[in-house]
Amino acid sequence: MIYKIYPLLVFLLLSFGKDSKSTADVKTTVTKTIAKVENKLTVESKIESIYNSLNSNNYKLPELKTFSEAMKGFYLLKERGIIQKNILTLIDFSLSSNTKRLWVIDMTTNTILFNSLVAHGRNTGEEFATAFSNLNSSFKSSLGFYTTGEIYQGKHGASLRLDGLEKGLNSNARERGVVMHGADYVSESFIRDHKRLGRSQGCPAVPVELTDEIIETIKDKSCLYIYHPSRTFTMEEKLIS
Repeated sequence: MIYKIYPLLVFLLLSFGKDSKSTADVKTTVTKTIAKVENKLTVESKIESIYNSLNSNNYKLPELKTFSEAMKGFYLLKERGIIQKNILTLIDFSLSSNTKRLWVIDMTTNTILFNSLVAHGRNTGEEFATAFSNLNSSFKSSLGFYTTGEIYQGKHGASLRLDGLEKGLNSNARERGVVMHGADYVSESFIRDHKRLGRSQGCPAVPVELTDEIIETIKDKSCLYIYHPSRTFTMEEKLIS
């Protein structure tokens, strides 16, 4: 990719050769452009290397594109001190709710700890998630990056509070009561009976038998990312400071 840029840069430098100020400006722009391209390539190369070295624990891997977006946000949040644990939870709402579309990954050991079913909101869609909201009483899921909070005992038993990190996208999560909890409708038996997974009021609900293990693992300032292709990677601009 970089080799395609250099001829253009040389042309620009020669074009402004008679004006030292213009030449200096161009050189500055050139340097910044090359640094940006090289940094992007370095990050993407690093992410792909991590992906290829993941210990799957015999679970199916998430898609590289989904994992890559999650990792970019993970790095940024880690750099800013917003997340403290080396645990990444990835939910891919582009997939059928009848498939295991939640992954919990230990980024210290590059190991997938859990791969599980997870529900979306009742107004987000039937088998597939298609509509999302940040509004109260919408009964829809919210996309984007979250930091995990504390465990509490609610109507579904042990539940994990979530704080949305993106303005306008999921920033009302705590106010809406969007939490991770267990539910009987998140099960293979429900899928067999209803041809799709059950749905929540907007919470990423997980199987009852895995709830305690998952929320204990990801609680207290770890990163959770809910992906859907309708949303591009713009977290840096929308991040709550």
